Amino acid sequence: MYAAAGALATTTERGTWIAPLNRVTWTPPRFDHSHHFYGSTDARLLAIPVELCGELVPHPSVFAVSPLLREALLALTDRPEVRPGAYKRLLAVVIDELAETPEQSLHLPEPRDARLRAVTDLLHADSGRTATLAELGRTAGASERTLSRLFHTELGMSFHRWRTTLRIHHALTHLTNGRSVTDTAMECGWSNPSSFIDAFTEVVGQTPGRYQADLRNEAK
Repeated sequence: MYAAAGALATTTERGTWIAPLNRVTWTPPRFDHSHHFYGSTDARLLAIPVELCGELVPHPSVFAVSPLLREALLALTDRPEVRPGAYKRLLAVVIDELAETPEQSLHLPEPRDARLRAVTDLLHADSGRTATLAELGRTAGASERTLSRLFHTELGMSFHRWRTTLRIHHALTHLTNGRSVTDTAMECGWSNPSSFIDAFTEVVGQTPGRYQADLRNEAK
């Protein structure tokens, strides 16, 4: 699934993968999933024949979209096949590009443990919440040490990293919907725009201002 404009999120039982303008989501066979779209979205869905799926990673993921991959995706979803075999050749290009591109997953895993889920539910409801893990633990009925261990063992990342990823997810939706960088930073829990810009650039690979400029250019 590729958003030629706007942004999208793909959710499975393993969590949520968000794909801003410059990325594409991949969902292998046998994963129940749903999609959510943000902003004025031009979503392109490309089905990979099951016999070719083994050439790609066996788990949901997100990949960067190279100029070649973008043009191949648009051609496959935007125009009728003129010459016999053209789609098959373009599909081979898509698979080659995805197989060679490193994963860049904005993946937000979701927990199974009830105590950990109580904490993540609080943060989902208010991504700007500034409570410490110890404070959240008192609400969830678990110690900071226990929750910290669960974040690493169940979700494969620290509490800080999980909350930052959640905030980036929310920030992407705000920016895609036209909110300013400053308003987005404040709503998502950063103390100032500069720290938000640094975190966003580290995770997404471009500044929030550049991301919004790209969105405007694609909308023209």
